[in-house]
Amino acid sequence: MLSLLTNLPREVLVQQIYDGLILLVLGMGTVFIFLVLLIYATKLMSKICARISPQTSEVKTVEKKPSATATPNVVAKSNDAAIAAAIAAAYDKER
Repeated sequence: MLSLLTNLPREVLVQQIYDGLILLVLGMGTVFIFLVLLIYATKLMSKICARISPQTSEVKTVEKKPSATATPNVVAKSNDAAIAAAIAAAYDKER
């Protein structure tokens, strides 16, 4: 391969490098323009969908609060126990 490069005239090598750089710029420019267009198209579609779709009302969630007599450690332990039970159940189901 190296012998092929050394036998070519200098002008041919310079022309090949020039052609390679042109292809590089065209390829990267094409990708850049496509990505910019994709960003603007996504923003436009987001705005259109926001106008078309009905406005959703906020759903109020009710959180179960620990009783006044429970301490944070007791609540944390009960959560840990529930998590451990769920893990054990999932493990048994897989077996």
